[in-house]
Amino acid sequence: MVAVLSCALSARAQGGDKNLPEVKIEGERSEKVSDDEKITRFIPGQKVVHIDSIVLQQYKFQNMANLISQQTSAFVKSYGFNGLATLNFRGASAAQSQVLWNGIPLQNAALGISDLSTLPVAMIDRVNIVYGGSSALWGSGNVGGALLLENDLPVFDSIRRKEMALSLGAGSFHQYSGGARVAFHDRRWYISANGFVQSARNDFRYTRSGNEVPNDNARLYSLGFMMNGAYRIAEGNTLSISAWFQNFDREIPAALFEAYSVKDRVDQSKRVMLHWRKERERSQVYLKTALIEDHLRFADEAIGLTTANRSYQSYTEWGIRRSFGKRHTVLLFVPANYSWMKDAAGQQLRAGVSASYVLALLRDKIRISTQASQQVIDRETVFLPGINASYAVLNWLTFRVNVQKSYRAPTLNELYYSPGGNPSLAPERGWTQDAGYTLKAGIARGLQLYHDVSVFNRDIKDWIVWFGGAIWTPHNIAEVKSRGMETENKLTYRKENTVIHLGLNTAYVLATTQRSYAPNDGSIGKQIPYAPRYNGQLNAGITYKSLYINYNHTYTGYRFYTTDESAWVEPYHTGNVQLSYLLRLGGQRSLLLSGQANNIFNQQYQVVAQRPMPGTNFLFGARFSLAD
Repeated sequence: MVAVLSCALSARAQGGDKNLPEVKIEGERSEKVSDDEKITRFIPGQKVVHIDSIVLQQYKFQNMANLISQQTSAFVKSYGFNGLATLNFRGASAAQSQVLWNGIPLQNAALGISDLSTLPVAMIDRVNIVYGGSSALWGSGNVGGALLLENDLPVFDSIRRKEMALSLGAGSFHQYSGGARVAFHDRRWYISANGFVQSARNDFRYTRSGNEVPNDNARLYSLGFMMNGAYRIAEGNTLSISAWFQNFDREIPAALFEAYSVKDRVDQSKRVMLHWRKERERSQVYLKTALIEDHLRFADEAIGLTTANRSYQSYTEWGIRRSFGKRHTVLLFVPANYSWMKDAAGQQLRAGVSASYVLALLRDKIRISTQASQQVIDRETVFLPGINASYAVLNWLTFRVNVQKSYRAPTLNELYYSPGGNPSLAPERGWTQDAGYTLKAGIARGLQLYHDVSVFNRDIKDWIVWFGGAIWTPHNIAEVKSRGMETENKLTYRKENTVIHLGLNTAYVLATTQRSYAPNDGSIGKQIPYAPRYNGQLNAGITYKSLYINYNHTYTGYRFYTTDESAWVEPYHTGNVQLSYLLRLGGQRSLLLSGQANNIFNQQYQVVAQRPMPGTNFLFGARFSLAD
């Protein structure tokens, strides 16, 4: 595969407005990438993609599914405009792709997956994506990669300050949304609250059997609220609490093979986290504990079916990081995750002791990190080692390599769901390797190049997949192998108040069944379902002072939905436009106007078979900010 030169957004917001913080080309950015010690210090050899804050602003009225599918090479498996959306990293399954909020796993304790369509971008301050497995650092389930969502750490100031923001959005298919954020902080206290409400009919029209029909039974009502509070005990010593509640009530429209639908689904989540953190110049000690309740209710009045799934998980992690001089850094942490379901016999305890050590050589040009974790999962002991390293050969060229043992224990539903659970399932085990290089260089006055290439290989034994007719049951596939290549390319031209950017991300993934326990299995050597071999994203645009315009183009290749490649979903591409303009209203007041036009070429396409997606649609928003 030929790597194509491309480019990225790099913009500098004017003045001090918090909505558009200063952003520079990657490698020279002033915004902080993450507060997570594991990202910033202990994975120098893994590929990490950071979503710029100015890009996040364009998606504040959308969900994580739209952001990830349009801006990264990760595949999002979407069941329609109002349906479930899950992650697929490098051919990994949804259960092998983790989503964490401030270091706390958000996967439903019973299902083992996260629905990206229920994660509003407006509730999150920073988004990072770690490609490749690292079970030693993030535990069972981190096989393909991880989506890391963060909120800013509390801010303290000797002067009492207040902040406020109000936002309104409206778009096609009767979409309406509103949000508000307030924050207060002084020398000792920090309190913030962030909330949103949303409604939509999602009544777009699509072609069915040659006729244009409306997308019926597709209404959405949602609301959410997040509160963060913190108290500074002493300099570098903080105790904080976060609470996140949200409720999504969604009608599920008919698939193309259904005459009509009266299905309805409610997803409700309650998340509370307590976090103590004490930081000094060379060390940090922390303790975080969280309790999460997920309630999923599904109803189909046509057949008189109502099911409810209420699951819980308690997560606690204690850790200490210590630096010894400039060359040695050690992280030791003890995670424990206990999950259970209401009115069900299934429960699961995952606990262990993990450590990581980083050695810096040649004035930090070489960084070598080793990881090891001894974990106990359902009375089974597993040892998970790993190693990764980076070498800055030149100021503009860095190589990296990563080798990790991967492991995923079956979820509660896979083991105990009735009917269909399989208590005899074996855990998924294997190894993952990836390597690559990053090139950052100024190739002319004002012209910057960023070019990154990654190659990867993953071999998993006892891959878990669901099969069946009236009753679906999970089974183990003897062996699945994934390999491929990704490129990230960015070209930026900067002159005075103008920034022109051009970028291209590409991914090639070959994920095939190597061995099967079933005789005469037709899946041997075939691509696993819903793992596109090719996908890519193009971004091109300009920033002039406070005006930002970007054109985004996405391509997703064939997705087979049978194990023998006998049936597939056609490739599709969409064109999307984002723009924003920041108005300075004097003092610390500002108004950010934004707009998106999605699928501007009105493509008729499906991400998942028989689930139509909307044609051209628009979304407009306004956000007023005031600081005192």
